[in-house]
This record gives sequence, structure tokens and C-alpha cells, in this order.
Amino acid sequence: MAHLRLAVLASGRGSNLQALLDASEAGQMNASVVVVISDKEKAQALERARKHGISAVWVNPRDYRGKEDFEAVLIEVIKGHKVDLILLAGFMRILSSYFVRQAGIPILNIHPSLLPAFPGLNAQKQAIDYGVRYSGCTVHFVDEGVDSGPIILQAVVPVFPDDSEETLAMRILVEEHKLYPQAVQLLSEGRIRCAGRKVIISGEGEVDG
Repeated sequence: MAHLRLAVLASGRGSNLQALLDASEAGQMNASVVVVISDKEKAQALERARKHGISAVWVNPRDYRGKEDFEAVLIEVIKGHKVDLILLAGFMRILSSYFVRQAGIPILNIHPSLLPAFPGLNAQKQAIDYGVRYSGCTVHFVDEGVDSGPIILQAVVPVFPDDSEETLAMRILVEEHKLYPQAVQLLSEGRIRCAGRKVIISGEGEVDG
């Protein structure tokens, strides 16, 4: 079982980052966050990293001529920390195909819907507006599309008639905090492989005896 070194990209509060930190420190996830990178100087995620003694790096996109220059610096920081896996946790920028190719390591994202339903922004509002009875969250590999990579894990959450975007988001977030560390742990155990779009998890659905 490999102990994975993680880079987390976040733009905001960093609640999923905190769930990952808690899981790592509790021994529930054979991985450690070694660097947190944000495009926002005041992102709470950076403060969370500092409190845990983790490298916290602000990369200001305004300092660069274009997206590729900005992403090249992200890659430089990630490679400088000898990272095995990149996790997006509320990173509010769409990464380009350049970043995905240059990273050279797996990239994971967690999205607040049951993909392929409701990709992109405001997924909770999309679910409520569409009138679905169930939504949830998805951990997936990042490819060169938007929320289009192979799906690793999903959790289902009911949508109630009186739900607002905020109440649904909070219910989904509870499941996100469980699901993301689980996906990282599966990777650390070497139990995940891709067969085209399908993610195969060894041991899943097997019955003993």
C-alpha cells in the first residue's frame, strides 16, 4: 500500500480539504496533504493548511499573461512538492488540457451532483430547478472536459420538496466529506483501474466464501 503525497487546489472555505486532513490524521486514509494551492489570497483553505503545518501557496492569476502561464506555475509548485495525486476541492477555475497533460499524475475532482447529470456551476440549483427526486455527489478523474472524466464513487442524497439550493448543498456536503477520503484510500491501496470510461474497483461486489 503506497502512502500518497497530495496536492489540493482550492478557492474557498476548504471544507473538503479539512475532511481530507482529518481522515489522514485519523489514519483513515493512507495519504498526506503536502501542499495546498489557491488562486485566492484570502482563501480559508490556505489558513487551514497553515494550521496543520502544510505548505500554503497563493498563485495570483493576475500576475500572468494568460491561463497557460498561470497553470505552468501551478505545475511547477506541484512538481516541487513531489506529489502523487492532485485533488480539486472547490477550485473555481476550469483547468485546461495543457494542465491535465503536463501534470503527468492523476487528478481527482468532487462534484455536487450525480454526474453526468448537472455538470458545471450551480449543480444544486440545477437539480432543484429540474425537479429531480435524488441528487448527490461524484468523485471522478479529471480529463480534458468539464466534469466529464471517469466516475470513481458516487453517493445519493434525496431532494425534498421544500429544499433550497443551500439546504441541498449542505446535505450533499456531508456525503462529500465521506466520499473524497474513501476515493483517495482506494487509490492508495492500488484498487482502482480504468477500462475505457469504466472505473474498476477490485474487491467491489465480491462475496467471501
